[in-house]
Amino acid sequence: MSIREWPEGERPREKLLSRGQSALSNAELIAVLLGSGVPGTDAVALGRQLLAACGGLGLLLADPGQAIRLRGIGPAKRARLVAALELARRVLAEQLAERPTLGNPHDSGDYLRAQLRHLPYEVFVCLFLDNRHRVLAFEELFRGTVDGASVHPREVVRACLRHNAAAVIFAHNHPSGVAEPSPADHAITRELRDALQLVGVRVLDHLVIGHGAPVSMAARGML
Repeated sequence: MSIREWPEGERPREKLLSRGQSALSNAELIAVLLGSGVPGTDAVALGRQLLAACGGLGLLLADPGQAIRLRGIGPAKRARLVAALELARRVLAEQLAERPTLGNPHDSGDYLRAQLRHLPYEVFVCLFLDNRHRVLAFEELFRGTVDGASVHPREVVRACLRHNAAAVIFAHNHPSGVAEPSPADHAITRELRDALQLVGVRVLDHLVIGHGAPVSMAARGML
């Protein structure tokens, strides 16, 4: 039975309009985004297949490229999923910019997780802050393995001075999904902290982004 044959109150789009988005399951919300199913599979069932194939909603939104592997997920449907992810990221960016200060790892963790978790390669980024811990800028500085060979302290110092930052939060992702800081992460964090102390810039945290919650090196006493 196609969705058009369902009772009107159970169709995802009609349910959303009449009862609000919170009344819909994850699969139903995905069905609204997809717009239609494929032969033999309605949009809600297709949404369930996407969630199962990707391992849940968080992983689906983190890497919508996985969705292209399922039969029937062509360019148009994939574009809708990617657009939904980008809108979510931009909302997080606006919320971050509107916060008066960043006082703890949770304030920046959601934003950095949304920016980095989906990437198939490793990147090192910085949030530049003023002396009241308000966000001045967000910038990707390096790509590749985060170690002493790829992250150059002089470039980080130069970027902090360019943004006139008083403090900085570092973050990098582990594409493997395991957000455990490595010995190389410890070493480069200490090296950057020492270099930035010379120009009066404080390192507030270094977050490692994986599939779960970001790991704060500051919260673990690693700074």
